[in-house]
Amino acid sequence: MIPNHLVTHSGGFHADELLSSVILTRLFPKAEILRSRAKEWITPGDDRIIYDVGGAYDAEARIFDHHQRGAPLRDDGQPYSSFGLIWKHFGRDYLAAFGVPAAHVDAIHASFDARFVLPIDLMDNGAVSPSVAGPLSNLTLPVLLETLKPVFDDTDPEAETRGFHAALAIARSFVEAAIARSDAKLRAEGLVQQAITAAGEGRILELPMGMPFRPAVVKAGADHLLFVVHPRDKDWCLTGIRRADEGFELRADLPAAWAGLTNGELEAASGVPGASFCHNGRFIAAAKTREAALAMAEIAVREAEA
Repeated sequence: MIPNHLVTHSGGFHADELLSSVILTRLFPKAEILRSRAKEWITPGDDRIIYDVGGAYDAEARIFDHHQRGAPLRDDGQPYSSFGLIWKHFGRDYLAAFGVPAAHVDAIHASFDARFVLPIDLMDNGAVSPSVAGPLSNLTLPVLLETLKPVFDDTDPEAETRGFHAALAIARSFVEAAIARSDAKLRAEGLVQQAITAAGEGRILELPMGMPFRPAVVKAGADHLLFVVHPRDKDWCLTGIRRADEGFELRADLPAAWAGLTNGELEAASGVPGASFCHNGRFIAAAKTREAALAMAEIAVREAEA
């Protein structure tokens, strides 16, 4: 039965019920968010989904709390918050409603759970402190969302509701952007794999546009590739490939003689008409044409192999 009410607790709000609300309001856009601790509202009924309140977890009864004794745990023993429970039961439907292709749903559901949902669950349960982020602790998403709570002496009875809905809009934007980015990475993976096949044993990967490429290169075991070339606005880009997810070390650097040069100076140093820019860090360069970018890439390959 489609719910008429999405029931969560009143009072101070937190990231877990805000993010749960993001998921549920897309699936049930006509349902009213009702923030209450009144018994008549936090008791299961056919017309509602209850989350982060109510003292029980029963998916069939559509109540998803995690504060009670015997609260649900993940298979690895880590705790759920209401967000983790809502994502577990409604996340795949949310992804389909968001327009994620069916072939990508399971992969994105799992990756979003690991990267985004689990940290919220752990923080909400006190299993992880924002302090682990060091000087960035006050910039974690849960802390930032809670800054939208009204101040202690704001006596307006609607202040909490206004703050909740302001925070909900921001939470929604982060969830939607993260999902869209994950879906885009999977789309890019298919395009990069096609380009890897086309490159064969060559050292240069040519892409039809800028896109995330390293995950697909690693997945394909294409260790022979050294540089990537693709169009960018009105020019062409030449970039190196990082050796590892962490750090900036490349499989091969661009030639040292090009570092920090632009236009005529770079054309003279490289011998390539149309060469227009090389970063001083030698990880990226630009050219005015595809032919120039490929010529620069070939020179960079020869120098790296030498």
